[in-house]
Amino acid sequence: MDNIQNNTWQEPTSGSMPQQNPMPNTSAVPRPAPGPAPVYSQPGGPTPVPQPPKKQDTEQTKKMKENFQIFGVASFFYACLYAFCMYRNSSGLTYPFFIAGSLLYICFCFAKLGISLKKGSSFYMISMMLLAVSTFCTDDGRIIALNKLGIFLLTISFLLAAIYDTGKWKLGKYIGAICQTVFMAIGELGRPFGDAHWYMKNRMDRKNSKLVYMLLGLVIALPILMVVFALLNSADAVFRDMASRLLEHFSLGNILLVLFMWAFMFFASYCIVSYLCKKEINQEVKDHRRGEPLIAITIAALLTLLYLVFSVIQIVYLFMGKMTLPSGYTYAEYAREGFFQLLAVSILNLIFVLTGLNFFKESRILKGILTVMSLCTYIMIASSAMRMIIYIRWYYLTFLRIFVLWSLAVLFLIFTGVIISILKESFPLFRYSMVVVTLCYLVLSFSHPDYWIAKVNLASTDLETRSEFFEGEPYEDYRFLSRLSADAAPVILDLMGYEAAVYFQTEDLSEMASELGYRSNSRQGFGYYYLDRLKEGNENSSFRTFNISRYMAEQKIRSITFEN
Repeated sequence: MDNIQNNTWQEPTSGSMPQQNPMPNTSAVPRPAPGPAPVYSQPGGPTPVPQPPKKQDTEQTKKMKENFQIFGVASFFYACLYAFCMYRNSSGLTYPFFIAGSLLYICFCFAKLGISLKKGSSFYMISMMLLAVSTFCTDDGRIIALNKLGIFLLTISFLLAAIYDTGKWKLGKYIGAICQTVFMAIGELGRPFGDAHWYMKNRMDRKNSKLVYMLLGLVIALPILMVVFALLNSADAVFRDMASRLLEHFSLGNILLVLFMWAFMFFASYCIVSYLCKKEINQEVKDHRRGEPLIAITIAALLTLLYLVFSVIQIVYLFMGKMTLPSGYTYAEYAREGFFQLLAVSILNLIFVLTGLNFFKESRILKGILTVMSLCTYIMIASSAMRMIIYIRWYYLTFLRIFVLWSLAVLFLIFTGVIISILKESFPLFRYSMVVVTLCYLVLSFSHPDYWIAKVNLASTDLETRSEFFEGEPYEDYRFLSRLSADAAPVILDLMGYEAAVYFQTEDLSEMASELGYRSNSRQGFGYYYLDRLKEGNENSSFRTFNISRYMAEQKIRSITFEN
């Protein structure tokens, strides 16, 4: 029996000599892979959690850090441009300059980061500039809001297309990438400070230090200056009087607003570029077609059967008008209802067809049923459009009714692309849809819907002057016309004539109309209320807030005065 246990010595028994345990054979023992030394915990202590390795900076994030004097200064002046162009100015002359400056800022950053623009970048840039020009040329708040939303989406798409390979991306991937970019950029708020600290510690020399320190001092001094100024302003009456005269056109609220706008754009621009440079978005598009096609076939077949029956009814009842309507319905009442429901069903069909193509295994039967479903959707789109047109024949134009017809036309073109993608899998459906929506919206944006609404509706106030297309009662919603934008001024001012030019200089036109007994819902009075809103929009006009639509309205008034 061995006297050695566990590689230790034992006291030898009598008559025996101590023996050392033989060397263990280490040739069969695998050596641990090189790496960080294991962390041992004390007996009874908590087990340490292994820390994930720190993610290394990409080539672009290193460039931003090492050249902070370039990117930080560029973001500083870009934020100044934003505050100057957009301060209390949503649709002035400076807006196209701001968008041009945005494109210049993006291209400058890409050039310094070594990122080259890809084929198709000109589409994004031209579309953004056209929407900016449209914003400068209209006074319609709905068009302005949609323009800015479109510019934002085009900007993020432009950035993603330049940094990632988006050739095979689909709608869901693009929406996810846009949301990820916007929300994850918030986590980069500390990046400008971190990059500035690293640069000043490692790379800054005397030549660059003066400029960086000056900008840093300026950023720190602004809030301190505001606090001290407020204290001194309340401490001395003479100083307060001089300051009030010197800052007659300024207020603390306006100054704070400008500073907030500057800070917002500085951090937004720097953080978005910084996050995209980290390249954390997975650009690969996985094939999610794993669902059993029989499930989709069953659902699609039942829906398509229902759509076929509905389509036959639409053709016979609505398009041909050869069958008996339900009791209590006139043909006009039947045609005027349901267009919003059909629009909703058409959109749901688009979602279902895209789901069937992207999440279920390939099946010829499924593709055939989805093709028939898409063709039935054409009939639903036509039915909804025809109902809306008939509704317009009886109740005239509004922006919502024009927008519904526009949406149906866009949906028709998108379904054309969907049918092509069913037959040809390699068809770039998302890019096709982006181009279609952008081009169609540019047409809507430059068309000035309020002008056509005023022109059509005012011509329909008299049965003798209105078009034979309309069948309802003469148009009488003058209150609606009094709330239109300056885009409708040429039509409304022609109706008012010399009266508009004479009373435009009156301080309060709506009060004057009220004294004369005119109301905003009357033909005699709505123009006064419209002119009052037009005059309010033209107040404090300057180079920054110059707008083509408002300017043309004023020129129209002057031309009326000159003619008379």
